[in-house]
Amino acid sequence: MYHIPFLNIFQSASTNNLYEIQPHPSVNSKFKRALDIIGSLVGLLILAVVFIPIAIAIKIDNPGPIFFTQERYGLYGKTFRIRKFRSMVVDAEQLKTLVKNESEGLIFKSKDDFRVTKIGRFLRSSSLDELPQFWNVFVGEMSLVGTRPPTEDEVMHYNQRHWQRLDVKPGLTGEWQVNGRSQITDFESVVDLDLQYQKKWYPMYDLLVVFKTIYVIFARIGAY
Repeated sequence: MYHIPFLNIFQSASTNNLYEIQPHPSVNSKFKRALDIIGSLVGLLILAVVFIPIAIAIKIDNPGPIFFTQERYGLYGKTFRIRKFRSMVVDAEQLKTLVKNESEGLIFKSKDDFRVTKIGRFLRSSSLDELPQFWNVFVGEMSLVGTRPPTEDEVMHYNQRHWQRLDVKPGLTGEWQVNGRSQITDFESVVDLDLQYQKKWYPMYDLLVVFKTIYVIFARIGAY
């Protein structure tokens, strides 16, 4: 499905006609898609190797599902489902109102979120919780590099500028992750970085961001 408010931003106030959507060059880039396929296959191979030990650790630490599944919004507002290794307690969503949001705007961040399990903190800081999303990259719902795919409670408050984030495929990593990660707590700053990526993008730029991401992960920069 496509989120109707997204289509509305292309509607002319004077003529009530829809503008023709001009896709971002990255959307139809064969190089970007080839990089996504190769990268996702490598990621899925890593997932196959670490799946059993991570699954056992999650079960021992906090019995319940191995995966956390959620609907997200992708390219042009099209919805899809992502899976992550579960890093929070089972009833985390019901407990969300008890956690103070330390971010500004349409993102939710809390450094000392009591819902995060012990193994969950390790999975998050190492980004291992994101490994299952390589499947989304493989099937074309996501890219290795893009913007963080938002949730419904976020996009329902989007304005026209915010929707521009989804002119490209959502990514496992992006400008936000390599330029501050969890240290960036203002949503408008995240949007600035996402739009900056769209302006700076060229085929090899994704490869540069991937290498930066690997460094950020191993150096544990901005992670919690």
